[in-house]
Parts: sequence; structure tokens; C-alpha cells
Amino acid sequence: MSRICRNGIPFLSYFAISRSSSSTTVRVYSSSHSNMSISAKGKFGVNSKLENVKCLDDAVTLFRQMVRKQPLPSVFDFSKLFKTMLSMKHYSAVVSLFREMQKLGIPINDFILSIVINSYCSMHRVDCAFSVLAIYLKKGIPFDVVTFTTLIRGIFVESKVKDAVNLFKKLVREKICEPNEVMYATVMSGLSKRGHTEKTVSLLRLMEQGNTKPDIFNYNIVIDSLCKDRNLDDAISLLNEMNKKGICPDIFTFNSLIDGLCKFGQWEKVRTLFSEMLNLNIYPDVYTFSMVIDGLCKEGKVEDAEEVMRHMNEKSVEPDILTYNVIMDGYCLRGQMDRARRIFDFMIDKCIEPGIISYNILINGYCKKKKLDEAMQLFREISRRGSKPDIVTFNTILQGLFEVGRIGDAKKFFAEMLSIGHVPDLYTHCTLLKGYFKYGLVEEGVSLLNELERKRENADIEFYNVVINGLCKNGKLDKAHAIFEALSLIGLLPNVRTYTIMINKFCLEGLLGEAKDMLRKMEDNNCLPNGITYNVIVQGFLRCDRISEMAILMKEMAGRGFSFDATTTELLINVIRENPSVLDMIPELHLKNKN
Repeated sequence: MSRICRNGIPFLSYFAISRSSSSTTVRVYSSSHSNMSISAKGKFGVNSKLENVKCLDDAVTLFRQMVRKQPLPSVFDFSKLFKTMLSMKHYSAVVSLFREMQKLGIPINDFILSIVINSYCSMHRVDCAFSVLAIYLKKGIPFDVVTFTTLIRGIFVESKVKDAVNLFKKLVREKICEPNEVMYATVMSGLSKRGHTEKTVSLLRLMEQGNTKPDIFNYNIVIDSLCKDRNLDDAISLLNEMNKKGICPDIFTFNSLIDGLCKFGQWEKVRTLFSEMLNLNIYPDVYTFSMVIDGLCKEGKVEDAEEVMRHMNEKSVEPDILTYNVIMDGYCLRGQMDRARRIFDFMIDKCIEPGIISYNILINGYCKKKKLDEAMQLFREISRRGSKPDIVTFNTILQGLFEVGRIGDAKKFFAEMLSIGHVPDLYTHCTLLKGYFKYGLVEEGVSLLNELERKRENADIEFYNVVINGLCKNGKLDKAHAIFEALSLIGLLPNVRTYTIMINKFCLEGLLGEAKDMLRKMEDNNCLPNGITYNVIVQGFLRCDRISEMAILMKEMAGRGFSFDATTTELLINVIRENPSVLDMIPELHLKNKN
């Protein structure tokens, strides 16, 4: 592994760009310092004592014993203890004990510093992780590629893509560090997870031209990114390219491709990939089968999905909770709740304890079928089986209760949610408002709005869309318009749905001038109307027999590539039936009629 020589204090000034929290998951690397820590045999006998470290208290007790021992245990013994604590995810304790080591003047090596950097990143403190680099310089300890890989990953987790890429480029450009496959993979993964597929592919091509050639792990990241970006042809081309270079794909390669193909229903290509896997002695795992089952369920082919599950059993691949969940979801999507429940009970019979996702799938299915008693019964069962309902569970049942008109039960359920400490999210509040406005409880809706505004919660345009729409449907156009006009005061911009709601209400009230002004206002504010907007306003002019103005809007609508929906078409036909001369007023329709 490349070692990085001391490069002077000016180099550290670069790291001032990342002065905020972040977290990272540590990958175990093979490096010189880690090999030393494993091979060295400390006189204190840490290896045997570490076997008894089962919790944080054990680790701290052992540390106290070590620092009191004369002579002190070796630096490698301390490294082993810190590595154990890191694996137990006691990050803040690692940092605390490290500071104590510094105060006591106990020697420190690069492995300990690397663990401290990892700990800071896992604590969402990448800024502090960068500050550890000063200790490297002070102690004369050279940096290595592992250190910078961990820091780059931490910056990506903070979603500072540009900063992470800039650091990577600086390391390469100034030859501070020769990136290895893991560093390239870290950058590729960071780019991929944030939707930068093209940049991920470009980095792979750059890697192919350099000294460090990509391995299967690098190719897998790119293929997975292409599949998630729906570039399946490019992903398959890259697989073929790998084969020509003698780089054998693994189960992760095939899983990414199969997942992408299943989502597009390309079952013949899925079968081809299965055959290719078997020819390479790569056998589908439970995740592979689960993706196929999920794809079939999404297409409503649940019986075929169950057949795949039976095939799994024949191949001694035991279905896991994910497999059962996707089958259950498939039956719920078809409204076959008896079969979904049968899968749920079968999973329990197989000693697979259902998780909260399993419960949420089944509860959502019951709510969609308006079987709220069954949903509530299942909800009560969650706690009895040792699980805890999450916010999704509460939101699903709350929405279900409103759907069937059980307003009182919905209010009680919401109160129960608050009493056990669950914090409502945006979806919860939108569900409440929709329910209140649906049943004409305007005062309660406005009261909730005022309460949230006092707390400065839910400053989101979709939340206000629910409010404005609810007020419009309850005949409170003035109040809705006042809230619309006040959006800019709280730093929100209306979106196309906000404008369309207002235009629709103006049209329904016969206020066509105001509707047209709103249409022009949204364009002036760089919010372009969509097909729904145009259909709404055209319907308004049709209802009021304002045919000439409707014809102008229709031309504009057609010029932007939008067409009439079923409601607009029906209205137009009715108008033409009563007054055929309308055809002459609409040139486009007149020409089509002649043809």
C-alpha cells in the first residue's frame, strides 16, 4: 500500500472546506499497520483479555488496567482494544480514551489514529476527523491511503459531492497519494448514490487507463449505478466488456442486472442471465430470488412468484423475511388479503419473526380494503409480539380511519400516537388535514394549521397545497387565496399543483378572468403549466360558453404538446352537440372534421 510522506502544514489548509458533521461506515482494509497489530504479541496478554470484553464497561475497565500497568503494554495492545471498541460501535468512548492516552503521554501509532478518524466519522463529526491529520504531522507519522479513503467517504455522507471529488483530485494531481481500488470504489459509490451515473462511468474509464486497474468491486458499483439509472443496455454492455477482459462477474453483478431487468418486466433476459450464472457456477441467492419474486408481484403475477418460491425450496435456498414480504405485498396489491395473511402466518410457522415492515404491508392492505377492524387487531398484535409500531404504521391506520369516515376513532388514534411519544411527520399532518377538510371540519383544519405555523413546522409547499385545496373544496376561496398570497412571506414558492388548485377553484366559481390572470402569473414566475392546468382552465371556459377564448387556450395547449383529458372531451362534445357551429370557431377541430 502506498505511504504518504509528510507534506507540510499548507496541505492541511485544504481541509478547512469540510467543517461540518458526517458519518461513515468503515470498511476493513488490508494495510501494513493493521497487519502489524495482528501479528504483534503484547506482553500484557491483551488477546486473552479481549475475549472477555462484552460491553463498553468491560472495555473501559481493561483500558484502566492497561494504563496502570508498568511497564505499559505495547501500542499494538492499545490498538487491539480500540479496534474491538470500534467494532462494538462505541465511537465516542474511543475518542474519549484516545484523548486520555494523549494526556498520559502514551505512544500512538497510525492504526490508532485511523481508528479515531473512523470513530469521528461514525459520530457525524468529519470536521474533527480532519483535525486528527494535524496529529499525524506533529508525531511525524505518514498518512496512508486508508486515512484519506475514510475521509472522502465521510464527506460524501455529508452530501458534499464537490468537496469529496476535489479532495480526490487534489490527492491525485499533487501525487500526495496513489489511489487504490478501494479509494476509487469509495468515490464511485459516493457519486453513484447521489445520481451521478455518468461521472461514475467516467471515473471507471479513467481508472482503466491508469496504474490501478478496476476490480470486480469497481465494476459492480458502475453496473449497479447504470441499472438504477435505467441504463440496462449500457449495464449489459459493461458485463460483456468485463467478460472479454477476463474479469469474472459475481453474484452482486448478476443481482444488480436481474433487479433492473425485473423492474422492466424483461423476463427473457432474466432467464438468460440465470443460465449464464449457472454456467459460471454462480448460484442465485435468496436476494436474487426475492428480486424476481418482487418483480412478478409488481406485475400482478403472484402465482408465478409463489412458483419461484417453491423453486427456491427445491434448490435449498431458504426464503427470508424479504421474500415473504414481497409475496405478501403482491397479494395486498391485488386485494387478496386472505392469501396475504396466509403468507404472514406461514412465515411465523417457519419461525421467522415478522418485522415492522411485514406488519405495515399487511395493515396497509387491510386499510386499502377498508377492513379497519382487522388492521387495528394486527396493530395491537405488534406490541404483544415484542415489536414497536413506527410512524408508517400510525400514518397508514390514521389514513384508513379517515377513509371510512371514522373521524372520532381517527382523533383518538392520533392522541394515542402522541401519548406514546411518536412525533408526527409531514405525512401525518397532511393526513389529518385531508381528513378534516374531507368531512367539512374546517375550523379544526385551520386550528391545526395555525398551531403548526406557530411551531414553524411543515414549511413545505405540498403541505400548503393540502391546506389550500381543502379550503377551496369547502367554499373558503378568500381564505385559500390569502394563504396563497402569503406563501412568499414564509419563503415558499407555489408549484404547478398550487397554481392549478387556485385556477380550478376560480373556474368553478365562474371567475374566469382571475383564472386566466393566475395562469399568466405562474408563467411569469417560471412555473410552467402542465396538461392538468390547461384542462382545468379549458373546462372552465367551456362551462361558461366562452368558446373563442377557449379556442385560444386550446391552440396554446396543443403548441405545448398537451391534449384534452376525458372530462374536457366530454364537455366539448356536449357543447358541439347543442351548437354545431362551435366547430367553425375552433380551426383545429374544423380541419380534423373535414379530414
